[in-house]
Amino acid sequence: MISSSLSFSLFQTRHNPYKSMRPKKSAAKYILLFVLAALLAGGYFAWQPLKAIYFSGVPKDIPDQFVCIPTGSSFEEVVQILKKGRFIMDESDFRWLAEKMNYKKDKMRAGRFEIKPGWTNRELIQHLRVGEQAPVRLVLNNERLPEDVAGKASQFIEADSQSLITTFRDQSFLNEIGYTRETLISALIPNTYEMYWNTDAKGFVRRMLKEHDAFWDKNNRRLKAKNLGMTETEVYTLASIVERETNTNAEKPTIAGVYLNRLKIGMKLQADPTSVFATRDFATRRVTEYHTTFDSPYNTYVYKGLPPGPISMASIPSLDAVLNAQQHKYLYFCAKPDDSGTHAFAETFAAHKVNADRFQAYVRQKGF
Repeated sequence: MISSSLSFSLFQTRHNPYKSMRPKKSAAKYILLFVLAALLAGGYFAWQPLKAIYFSGVPKDIPDQFVCIPTGSSFEEVVQILKKGRFIMDESDFRWLAEKMNYKKDKMRAGRFEIKPGWTNRELIQHLRVGEQAPVRLVLNNERLPEDVAGKASQFIEADSQSLITTFRDQSFLNEIGYTRETLISALIPNTYEMYWNTDAKGFVRRMLKEHDAFWDKNNRRLKAKNLGMTETEVYTLASIVERETNTNAEKPTIAGVYLNRLKIGMKLQADPTSVFATRDFATRRVTEYHTTFDSPYNTYVYKGLPPGPISMASIPSLDAVLNAQQHKYLYFCAKPDDSGTHAFAETFAAHKVNADRFQAYVRQKGF
């Protein structure tokens, strides 16, 4: 019995193909599943670089095409700026590619950059890393005080108004560039300037000095100032007075001639704008005895000669009006009795008194 049972058992083992194949079929199934999973995983890891590099990473409907990256920004701060401005569609793709392209630094490149809708992440990162900055157009008009200049400039560049004011008052820096607090504003020529957004306070001043030199190098301006016996700063100071006397460019050379005539004979300039500047009463509509008697080196009713520095920025027409002042014998002028905003000129005080009385009668008639 034992031997026949053994024989049957051996025969069953040797000739039953199903029993021997079952474990092999199960293993093949798992191998196949593993291969499929590996292929899928490999496809995903291959797809992510393709998507991150070659597919659009910047939306086509970005609200603003310009992004500003402040000086000293970290990579995380840049990512947040880009997210807030909706410049990236997939943050993980951007981060992955930024790492691969060595864009991620301890201190990121600062500046203002124009971003094109539909760019790939690669194009975006390449532009932020080495692309040209988009300059700003900084507009300076006839600002009155350095603080006004600081407030205006800070609207266009990275330097804030406080850092600009601090620089304007930094005596060691002013000594370095050859100016004082009183004369610094003479370095500023009203105009529109292109400069990089990430300009700091000292960079702004140095750029203005460069533009100042370019202005004086043109049209024989330095020679004309020398022929008047005046420095560039003195010309600017007188031009700032002319600037505040009239808005009519056509009569600026005549007014400049009046003040030059007074300077030649040692007569006080008696310029209303200087007494207003001295008192800082810029809202006044009428100059009174309070203004004309106020004790200040800027008050040309009290002190002879030019004030210590400009009383505001001076426009190019005002500067050229001094350099090309009309030659005449006028010593006086006052507003005309009309709404033109122009002036009547006189050689003598008696003739000036007639013009002044006419204007006062006009003022009373108007009920001002």
